[in-house]
This record gives sequence, C-alpha cells and structure tokens, in this order.
Amino acid sequence: MSAQQDTPPSGNGLFRTKTVEQSIRDTEEPEHALKKSLSALDLTVFGVGVVIGTGIFVLTGKVAKESAGPATAIAFVIAGVVCALAALCYAEFASTVPVAGSAYTFSYASLGELVAWIIGWDLVLEFALGTAVVAVGWSGYVRSLLGNIGWTLPDALSGTDASNGFGFDILAFALVLVLTVILVLGMKLSARVTTVVVAIKVAVVLIVIVAGSFFIKAANYTPFIPKAEPQPSGSDLTAPLVQLMFGYTPTNFGVMGIFTAASVVFFAFIGFDVVATAAEETRVPQRDMPRGILGSLVICTVLYVAVSIVVTGMQNYTQLSVSAPLADAFKAVGRPFYAGAISFGAAIGLTTVCMILLLGQTRVFFAMSRDGLLPRFFSKTHPRFHTPYRPTILLGVIIAIVAGFTSIDELATLVNIGTLFAFVVVALGVIVLRRTRPDLPRAFRTPWVPALPIVSVAASVWLMLNLPAETWLRFGIWMVIGVIIYLAYGRKHSRMSTGR
Repeated sequence: MSAQQDTPPSGNGLFRTKTVEQSIRDTEEPEHALKKSLSALDLTVFGVGVVIGTGIFVLTGKVAKESAGPATAIAFVIAGVVCALAALCYAEFASTVPVAGSAYTFSYASLGELVAWIIGWDLVLEFALGTAVVAVGWSGYVRSLLGNIGWTLPDALSGTDASNGFGFDILAFALVLVLTVILVLGMKLSARVTTVVVAIKVAVVLIVIVAGSFFIKAANYTPFIPKAEPQPSGSDLTAPLVQLMFGYTPTNFGVMGIFTAASVVFFAFIGFDVVATAAEETRVPQRDMPRGILGSLVICTVLYVAVSIVVTGMQNYTQLSVSAPLADAFKAVGRPFYAGAISFGAAIGLTTVCMILLLGQTRVFFAMSRDGLLPRFFSKTHPRFHTPYRPTILLGVIIAIVAGFTSIDELATLVNIGTLFAFVVVALGVIVLRRTRPDLPRAFRTPWVPALPIVSVAASVWLMLNLPAETWLRFGIWMVIGVIIYLAYGRKHSRMSTGR
C-alpha cells in the first residue's frame, strides 16, 4: 500500500481523478480535519431520522387511493429494493473512501473531476431545497398544532401562499437557524438530539401500527390489486418524460399500477444516502458505514410496509384521504386522539429530517472547498468543535431566508431527480473503481459487480424518466450553471491543478 500512497492523480484536465490515498491524507490536515465521534448506532439513527418524515403519514394513503390500492405495501417493497441496490454501492464506497462528501468524493476517485463537480453541485441543490421544503412543511404542522390549542400566528408571519400572498414564515426560518447552531456545536450533540427525536418519532409510528391493527377489516383488502385504469395522457411539460419520449402512458392500479406507485413512494426513502456524508466523522467507517446505511434502510422499509398494510386495512382504499390519510382513518373509526398523535409525530420528526439534510449539504460543500473547487476559506474547521462552521453558517442562513420567504413546492421534485442522479453516478463509480483500483482494501464489497450496479442504474434511470419533463428542464438549467462556474473558477483553483 505504501507504493500506492505516492501515486499521482490519474488523468488530466476535466477527467483527472483524485486518488483514494490523497483524499484520506487531506482529512488528516489539522485545520481541515473533522472530529471522529459517530458509531454505527448514530449512523442508523441519522438514516432513520432523515428517511421517516411526512411520507409515512401522507404518501401511503395518497398512493393507495390513486395508484395501487392495498398493493401499496408491494410498491414500498419494490421501492425499498431499488434503494437497497443503491445502498449496497454506497456502502462499498463509504467504507473504502471514508471521506466527507458522499457521491461527490466517490466520483472524484473514480469518474473524474468534472463528474465530481457536477454531482457535488447537484447535491448542494438537492440538500438545500430538501432542507427548505421540509422546514416549510414542519412549520405547517406546528401551526396546525398551535391552532388546536387556540394559538394562531399573523398571516404575515405564516409564509407565502396563494391565500395570504407575500409573507414570511417565521417558524421555518427559526427552525433552520436553531439547527444550524446545533450543527456548529458538534456532531455528537447533533447525534444526541437526533436520537431523542427519532425515538419519539418511531414510537409514534409504532403506536399507530399497533393501535391501527385492532381496526383492520379483512374486506378492505379485496381486491388486493384493483383493476387497471389508464392515466389521462398529457403532452405538455408536466407529463412524465417517458410519456413524451416514447408515448408510454403509466397505469393506475393493476400490476403496472404497483410500479407506478413504486416510482412515487420511492421518494419517501430519499435521504438514506446522507448517511454517507458523515463517513469522515465515523470512528470505524469500514465497519460502521455499511451497518448504518443498510440498517437504517431495512428499518424504514419495514415501518413503511407495516403502515401501508394498516391504513389500507382500516379503511377501504377508495375512501382514504389524500392530505392526511392516517389521521383521517383513525377519525373514521372514532379514534381522533391518534390523529393528534400523528400530527405531533410528524412535527417532531421533521426536525431531524431538516437537520440531517442540512448536515449533508454542509459536508459536501466542505469537501468541495477542501479540494479547491470552491473557495478554501470554507474548508477550515472550528478550532474547538472541529465542525465545518463556515459553510454551515453560510448555508444555514441562506436556507433559512429561502424557507422564510419562498413557497417552493414546485421545486420539490428537483430533490428527487438529484437523488436519483447521485444513485446512478455512485453505481457507475463502483464498477470503474473495481477496474482501476482492484488493489484497494474494501471492508465491504458490493455483491455481483458489475451486474448489481448496472441494475441499480437501470432502476434509477427508469424512475427519473417517470418525473415531469419540466423537472428535467430545471435540473438541466442548474447543471449548466454549475458547469459554467466550474470552468470559470473550480478548474483553475482545484488542488489537482495548483498542486497545493
């Protein structure tokens, strides 16, 4: 291995790669080093904390009513399998290259600098929008809970929407700022806060599953797979790209409806890849990263499937509410107390989703800065807390302002396409690094390479094609902006270029 440590970066120009050894050496520079404090349990908690959000309380009923009926449980299993394919690839990379940055760092070691920049730029957008969207959603739940006890905020401080026009969402703004402070103070504090909140959230979910199981009626599962119904065709930018390209029309219900539902519920799993951004802050990444990534995914899949079985058993899928299916299902059986518990669980749970997405973004930004692709000013860690406090404060304030002033529901799908794009890059990176660096010690090896990564790429691309064409257009514009910034700044200041 010593001979490899002095190996220069391979390639040149846009596709020069940064060796794994160099990436690991960069983490040992005192003023650019992150504190190693996380265990496998911490990582699993982070994964569960970011994945279990509004999806488990809302998406299950929406998909059951509109796409799959009781077979929604199968759709969750399919989506979980697609995520598992990507998770296996992430686990190999995160244990082999235990460096902050997730897919950005992995692609730098395998596919080259330009691809690394593109995926890093993509992740910055994904995590920023995700944090802001979740903060706004959290604010809505809290305002609803406050309304139940007779407290209301002025319209001017309740955010921007069609009903009250321009406004400022003071709750979303405050949440992001508080979480920013927590992240600056240290990863262990962040992990402790997350552990407490995730415990409350999972407890609420388990209560819902157990309590709901007493109100299941077997008749509601018939038919388990409802008769297929073709969706109305579309020809504008709101139509899925696959429909515009090939004329394929997705189907509601029936066997194909299950796959349509899987493309929707997949997005309830978004976030488990954030675990990989904490690889550098893990005490034993070779052992704990695979456990954290795969463990959190298994737990979330089991909970999602259980909730979908309960909600479709409590109420016939045709009668489910789209906006609050679980809460309304309990109201329908005369148990309004559980509806309140669900709202409380969602409000509590979204705080961890928001914090971990913000954590992921700051780590990607930090890694890009340490490599010189963004100003090196942002790559210095706090002398006491050993956290990347400069990008954390900068991004936290920007996202807080965006969450406070902007209604960004229409941009939420950009989070989805960004995640899927990262999945594709990581899967391809596993294949490339196996060929270019077979000598690397790998504590965890993705099985059946290259077959499994190829299947992962195909599954991710298929789900991307089911997203609206306008999402692809916005994503393309963001990528073009990123390439321009790279050519104007990143390429010249890259440490691979300057040798510093």
